[in-house]
Amino acid sequence: MTNSKLEQSRPKSRKGKINWARSQEADYFANTVKLYRQGKYDEDSFRRFRLQHGAYGTRLTSDYAMVRIKLPAGEVYPHQLEKLSELSEQFSIGSAHFSTRENIQLHWVILEDVSEIFRGLAEVGLTTREACGNSIRNVMCSPLSGVCPDEEFDSTPYALATARFFLRNPLAQNLPRKFKFNFTCCEKHGMVRMVDVGLIPQTRNQDGSTQKGFKIFLGGGLGNRSFVGHQLEEFTPEEDLLYTSMAVVRIFDRLGDRKNLARNRMRYLVNDMGWEKFQNLVLKERAIVRATQSVVTRLNVDHTPIEIKRPIRITNESVNSAPEGFARWLKGNSFKQKQSGYNSVFVTLEAGDITSNQLKVLSQIIQDFSYEGLGRCGFNQNISLRYVHDDDLSPLYSRLLEAGLAKSGALTMSAPIGCSGTTSCNLALTNSHRLSKEIQRKFLELKLDEDDDLHNSSIKISGCPNSCGQHGIATIGFFGGGARVDKDMYPNYMMQLGGRSDGDTMLGISSLRVPAKRVIPVILKIIELFKQNKKQSDDLKSWIHRVVSGIDDSEIKSIEDLKKILLPLTTPPSKTEDPDFYSDYGSDTSYHTKTGKGECAA
Repeated sequence: MTNSKLEQSRPKSRKGKINWARSQEADYFANTVKLYRQGKYDEDSFRRFRLQHGAYGTRLTSDYAMVRIKLPAGEVYPHQLEKLSELSEQFSIGSAHFSTRENIQLHWVILEDVSEIFRGLAEVGLTTREACGNSIRNVMCSPLSGVCPDEEFDSTPYALATARFFLRNPLAQNLPRKFKFNFTCCEKHGMVRMVDVGLIPQTRNQDGSTQKGFKIFLGGGLGNRSFVGHQLEEFTPEEDLLYTSMAVVRIFDRLGDRKNLARNRMRYLVNDMGWEKFQNLVLKERAIVRATQSVVTRLNVDHTPIEIKRPIRITNESVNSAPEGFARWLKGNSFKQKQSGYNSVFVTLEAGDITSNQLKVLSQIIQDFSYEGLGRCGFNQNISLRYVHDDDLSPLYSRLLEAGLAKSGALTMSAPIGCSGTTSCNLALTNSHRLSKEIQRKFLELKLDEDDDLHNSSIKISGCPNSCGQHGIATIGFFGGGARVDKDMYPNYMMQLGGRSDGDTMLGISSLRVPAKRVIPVILKIIELFKQNKKQSDDLKSWIHRVVSGIDDSEIKSIEDLKKILLPLTTPPSKTEDPDFYSDYGSDTSYHTKTGKGECAA
């Protein structure tokens, strides 16, 4: 096919339904930066302003920022990816980072250039507003919402409507702390019990007709101290979704602890007050909201059906000539949709990183292979293409292979989550970002992504106890710290086991401290012990759950038995014996713990 014919056959990139941007905010930000540089804006006030507009502080410097772009419900369109590629090249470091909360981040942006990024984003309807700070953060939705066989209806329109209602809403501009909404499709594909407000769509029969609604969980969250959320009531009708959301936000705004920054997330309020008392307060507040709000205060849910239109094939490759590695990739990266003949394909990234050139290529790949014409980000630092036809899977793999985006194992344990760690975060103690990449490379080398016993398990890593890497709900989780032998320090992690975020949500149990350079051997040893002691029906996730619960009847009956076997692997050598042990991944200098001022509660 000639280039001219190829261009004619490609569908035009679809535009987003919602313009999240306000172009004037770029000028406002630029003027405020000038005032700050002139000493007319004090440090604390500027920090709050900067965070409210989505510019996060960068490690140990005030001259650079990380710009966090919100993708409500995880939706991102091809033309938006093209713009992000352009902005990354012009103002960042030539790459972007997909977070665990459906944001895309541009790192190491000169403070004066942040407003230029805002201008570029406004051209394609994107915003950074309230992506940081004490506000309602990006409203998330499972990337499988709308295609999951187990869902009762698609919650995506409700997530988008909720995001639109609260964005720039005076109700949410100065909360005691950040506040998070998660929508999902079913119990298995979301983290609804681990956020302030988590929602699962459900239906019930009411007077002979089907009524839509939600199962709502409140007061969960990960952090230095984590809590699992509580279900508000048996069924919340869809007409009560906004009233319930407003009631919870109002209560948190009124009663949240604004003095003790370490305890001012809503989960602490719920824990201190007690669930029953908090639940009653929410139900009473909802009645007040329902009775006093104007009729114009409503959730504008757009139920316009998705246009599913197959792109014209632009390849002459035979369907039967699958490239080498295709079967392996397909197994660990694709999900069969409830729509017959269609698949959701997840693009594996290393700890969420993607180059600007890959963003540009990905934009075109979405146009050529996704029948809905957009990408959906998820909870695992990756992006999915949905509505990919069975016949297009092999050509899609070939295109991803050319772009360096065809790594296997996106939906397996071989794709660990790692927060940014010491690469950019002020609070980080270890390079969790690089460690997750090292684990991924080792697992793919050993082809562990093909092991069905490991498919449903997860590895999640945080550079400090604050859980940005979600370690508390991982099958095997780690959070960073430091340790020493005499005067010599080395990077170290606390390992937690048995966490999960499905219908049986539980937090991981702390086990033992593992030096950074021994994390991979320890994980491989755990897998080896699992293989030796598993029952026929076990996977790693179920076996570890029994071990941490102290109910396994194998040689390893409890977490203490596991620790005894693993402990010799964690013994530090002397610096003379192994100098590399005393440096972190990605560093050739001796390890030290040096942190700046955190901005999570600025």
